[in-house]
Order: sequence, then structure tokens, then C-alpha cells
Amino acid sequence: MDLKAVRTFVAVADAGQFQEAAAVLGLTQQAVSKRIAALERDLGVRLFTRTARGAEPTLDGRAFLPHARALLLAEERAAASVRPGRRALRVDVIGPRVAPAVLLRGFHEAHPGVELDVVTLFDADTAFAAVQAGRVDATFRAVGMPGRPLPGSLASARVLDEPLHLLTGPEHALADADSVTPAELAGHRIWMPSLVEGVEWGAYYTSLAAEFGLTIDSAGPNFGSAAMLDRIAGSPELATFMGEHPRHAGRDLRLIPITGPTPVYPHSLVWDRANAHPALTALRTHLTGGAPWPKAPHAGGTWVPDWAVT
Repeated sequence: MDLKAVRTFVAVADAGQFQEAAAVLGLTQQAVSKRIAALERDLGVRLFTRTARGAEPTLDGRAFLPHARALLLAEERAAASVRPGRRALRVDVIGPRVAPAVLLRGFHEAHPGVELDVVTLFDADTAFAAVQAGRVDATFRAVGMPGRPLPGSLASARVLDEPLHLLTGPEHALADADSVTPAELAGHRIWMPSLVEGVEWGAYYTSLAAEFGLTIDSAGPNFGSAAMLDRIAGSPELATFMGEHPRHAGRDLRLIPITGPTPVYPHSLVWDRANAHPALTALRTHLTGGAPWPKAPHAGGTWVPDWAVT
């Protein structure tokens, strides 16, 4: 059904005259008559009766009028749902308990009027495809992994270098250390069952292990972070890497800084250059225009893979 003709029908019904409806719509009276005639042909009924005072809806016209109004309202709502600034800003944060989610919560606190739709996609390839297709507005990812260049339509900005810590149980040989160096971790079993070949965090930890001669063990089923932390808490041999955002409440674990250098995980915000959502601009400004994450000096500097995009 031609919604322009439906809008014209409602205008005539409201005005009671073809001429006045034409003025409201910015059309000629002839154009209004043609639209009404076309709509009547489509519906197979007469919609108006000409009178000395103008035009009055027929019985069929009166029956159609509330439905015509509903059609126009649905059209307006449909357009508003995708109009920049009217729909929620959809952002992928990888996981609800990782650093990007904390960054996004900080943005929400600073901009409580911005409606957010938070999603968790699996890997960078999936996330970048979703951004390109318009299924999400932005994603937080490590960018630049070998063989996976950022698609040309996308842009990125590094928004957080998250320091890694060593997480151990109380019986681990390094549990009482104030800090450890990457070199001191050589020979210890770093257990990360969530590592998957081909994903960006897998590429990061592969580079880290190669750089410092570390043993990262991804063997065993991944039953989730809670099960992994429970096992590490009771093991004198297992340790894992974790960011500085606490995720181990209620367990007897040790979070030990890594220094000399400190490995940092490079989180970038990625978006489509053509995306005009105003809240996306606000998010980018929030993340890159200030200091959204406390940055402390790291003894011995920091390390990041040479493939990571700045």
C-alpha cells in the first residue's frame, strides 16, 4: 500500500476539502485527487463523497480512517527506531566482567541519558563483521593480529592498555611475592583453558609466551571462569593471567603484579566510519578525550605485541 496515498487520504479526511489538504501537503489539488483515486482502486471502494462543502468520508472511508492513522503511526515509529540518536547504542564488550564492560559502565554513569544495548560477541572477526553489517555500533577488541587486518571501512582507537597480573592460589610457589617478572614465570604452568586458536586474545598470549619463554597450557575443558578460579585456588602448581579488575571475590587467591616489563592487553574501540549515531561520538570522546582508566607507572616499562595497533 502506498503510504503517500494513505497520508493524503488522512489529510483530506481531516481538512474536509481536497484543496485545503493539498495546501497542507504542499501538493496541487490535481495531485491529491490522483492519489486518492489510486488508493480507491487499490482498495476497491469509494473513500470520499463530494459535497457542496468539500469532501466527506464514505462509510468505507470512515471504516478505513483509524487503520490509516495506525499505518502512519507505525511508519513514524519504524523511522524513529533507526533515526540517529533515537535507538539504543549497541556495543560489544567481549564479556560482562572484563575491562571493556567497566569502561562502558563508566560511560553510562557519565551519560545516563544515553540508552545502551550491551552485547557479548565471541571473537574479533565476528565483531568486525557485525560492525560492518550495522548489527552493532562498536566493539572493544585487540586490533592488528597477524593476518587479520582491520577492514577498510572500520576505524579504531586504542582506549586502554590493561596490565596483566598473575593469579595464584595460596599454596603456589609465587603466592607470597610482591611482584614477579615475566622471566620469573618461565617454567611455571600458566593455565588458560579459554584460549582458542584464531582469536585475538589467543594471538596475544601466543606472542607473550614466545617473547618470554612461557608455558601457557590451554588443555582441558573450559567450564567457565568460576570453575577455573576454584581449581587454581586449590592448586599449588596452576596459575593464570588476569587483568586488574577483580573477578575472584570470595576465593582465597593472590593477584600479583607483573613488572619488568608489565604485559598490557591493548583494548581498542572499533566502529564504522559511516556510522552517524551521536552517542557513538560521545562514547569515543569519553574514552579518548580524558583518562577513563587510572594509569599508574609500571616499573620496567610495559610490553605489548608488536602487531597491536596504537
